[in-house]
Amino acid sequence: MFKINCLNKIANVGLDLFTDNYKMVDNFVDANAVLVRSSSVHDLELPPTLDAIARAGAGVNNIPLDKCAERGIVVFNTPGANANGVKEMVIAALIIAARNIVGGVNWVNSCGQDPEVAKLVEKNKSKFSGTEVKGKKLGVIGLGATGVLVANAANKLEMEVYGYDPFISVDAAWKLSKFIKQIKSLDEIFRECDFITVHIPLTDSTKGMFNKETFAIMKDGVKILNFSRDTLVVDEDMIEALKSGKVHRYVTDFPNPNVCGVEGVITIPHLGASTSESEDNCAIMAVRQVMDYLENGNIKNSVNFPNCDMGICTQAGRIAIFHKNIPNMISQFTATFAKENINITDMTNKSKGQWAYSLLDIEPPSTEEIIKRLREIDGVLKVRVIK
Repeated sequence: MFKINCLNKIANVGLDLFTDNYKMVDNFVDANAVLVRSSSVHDLELPPTLDAIARAGAGVNNIPLDKCAERGIVVFNTPGANANGVKEMVIAALIIAARNIVGGVNWVNSCGQDPEVAKLVEKNKSKFSGTEVKGKKLGVIGLGATGVLVANAANKLEMEVYGYDPFISVDAAWKLSKFIKQIKSLDEIFRECDFITVHIPLTDSTKGMFNKETFAIMKDGVKILNFSRDTLVVDEDMIEALKSGKVHRYVTDFPNPNVCGVEGVITIPHLGASTSESEDNCAIMAVRQVMDYLENGNIKNSVNFPNCDMGICTQAGRIAIFHKNIPNMISQFTATFAKENINITDMTNKSKGQWAYSLLDIEPPSTEEIIKRLREIDGVLKVRVIK
């Protein structure tokens, strides 16, 4: 019986996938796996029973990835599950950034009770004029699941689309329209584009990437859309760029006290993936990944361990070993089984950075003694008996 805890409300369409082998529990400390959306896991004590954390969404900055890796806890996310919802919001923000719709609506609300409002509108509407997006240059930074959809949609709006992603996946490359100009330098996007939208994770190298130095490269009057993370932008530098006219408008899905209310900033209350369809898709993907991992040891869409798939185990036993990505680990594992006269019928070993994951099918089933010996090998983080 696997115990599942939800730190946030997870769509029932996903939770209903759990079979009778799973039990929902209220306490985090009792769980074998945890489903989470926005709640922070950083300050929670990770229980020894915990094997997996699944983030129903793409961003995982609310989860201590290194701490989890050191304890052999697989952290999953659900890339692409909410991509269409975010894409639609970005396209809406693109139009909002080009046309002063928000300012116009707010102005009408302020004088809407005036009996002469119709005349006032005709007199003042020119104050809220904007530009069309057709023919304008859009730079899309990050061509993952969402970035590709945004780029393709903008191309259909007859924009000239520049895409930048030095790590674009094969799958994303296949989906990207042939009309998108793939750019090898961020500076080229900064120099050429009238609109810039960013779709990359927050890392040490991307934090604060929109700053006074990069603003200086950009066109005067550029419009910037941020539906990734607020700290990709240095707020003080953005405010100065807005005051000087370097940036005409900044649309962000991440309100904070620094930018809320600043002229030229449109703050959206983190609605990018807030659709019922996105929540359903994320829940379904998260639950399926957790079930496949707990039942079979297979890993898909982990952010701290490598992907690994050996299908459903048909042998007498299956063992998962989390370990450091260092030489001589596999030979020590196989030698340990050989000493116990246990035959390995199939195995795979994958690595991701400093961590590695080995999955072994064996016959006959494992014993407590061999599990103990595996755990004693220097460099082993965790051993799970799958079957």
